[in-house]
Amino acid sequence: MFGNGVVQQLAAKVKEFKASKVLVVTDQGVKQAGLLDKVTKPLEDSGLELAVFDAVEPDPSLDTIHKGANFFKQAGCDLIVALGGGSPMDTAKGIRVVADNGGHIRDYAGVNKVPGKASVPLITIPTTSGTGSEVTIFAVLSDWEYNMKITVTSPYLAADLALVDPLLTVSAPARITAASGIDALAHAIETYVSNIAQPPADALALKAIQIIGTNLRSAVANGSNLEARNQMALGSLMAGMAFNNAFLGITHSIGAALSGHVHVSHGISIALLLPYVMEYNAMARMEKYREIAAALGERVENMTLREGALAAAKSVHELVGDVGLPQHLQELGVKEDDLPAIAKDTLSHGMVKMNPRKPTETEILGILRKAF
Repeated sequence: MFGNGVVQQLAAKVKEFKASKVLVVTDQGVKQAGLLDKVTKPLEDSGLELAVFDAVEPDPSLDTIHKGANFFKQAGCDLIVALGGGSPMDTAKGIRVVADNGGHIRDYAGVNKVPGKASVPLITIPTTSGTGSEVTIFAVLSDWEYNMKITVTSPYLAADLALVDPLLTVSAPARITAASGIDALAHAIETYVSNIAQPPADALALKAIQIIGTNLRSAVANGSNLEARNQMALGSLMAGMAFNNAFLGITHSIGAALSGHVHVSHGISIALLLPYVMEYNAMARMEKYREIAAALGERVENMTLREGALAAAKSVHELVGDVGLPQHLQELGVKEDDLPAIAKDTLSHGMVKMNPRKPTETEILGILRKAF
């Protein structure tokens, strides 16, 4: 359900699931912004019991999943509401898997390892426009024991209901708006050029690129611009729906490897890497990259095919700079000596297979050196 004010229907929707006690999974930032009250008060006013797990950190750890699953069981809840950005939503997905199936969340890393449909309903309510996690079949978690990101991928991970209310994103700070917005753009771009791209996902992805390219600067410059916030929420949602079907590429593969070496937010790393990966990939999908450039507002009519394709990377590079995000790895504290290990780790990431150009370790190292 999408639109300004749809969160007001939460209590009625919870009752449709015949739930009696709700676990709300969120983080301290959401709580401090006053958004938690917008969810808990209507639920309490409608007579529902509540428990709140607000210990989710950025790039949530596997330990957090297990703490949340234990909390869920001890509280005796029968429905989960995830409120926040990708971290609370991915955490809620992980909590549900462990609570339902037992074992360690690491057991479910990979594709289709969750054995069956969840017995516990999940409602997702995003407060940022970026991850698309409210509608995706993925949960990305941090395995700090091995300094790596793991991804759980399964249709059984998807929420039963997503309430996407753009008004909940208005309080997001400019930097979070910028980083999450470029992350959503990366979802749409990588989906559009994926090796397993297909027309329905292409339609969603290309429209998402156009919406985000048109509205991100305005949303960052003036967070109270309700039209820009509405459109960013829609673009992020459409990108999430698209990449469920065609997956991503090496921007996210390198980003996952990078996070194992430097503790930097997912959106920041994706924003930094995306233009360099687009420049590398352009020769493999020239027509599609030219269409991306056009969707981003570039005048490609008088350009050659190659010029048009490369204009897409240039356009994103300028967008990242305009919204004030880092454009070089050394700004994140990455050392040049780290680059070979990051390149090596990248190749073990599942999304490499969907990238339109098959990279070697040497080529990934070349991308990293350009981005350094």
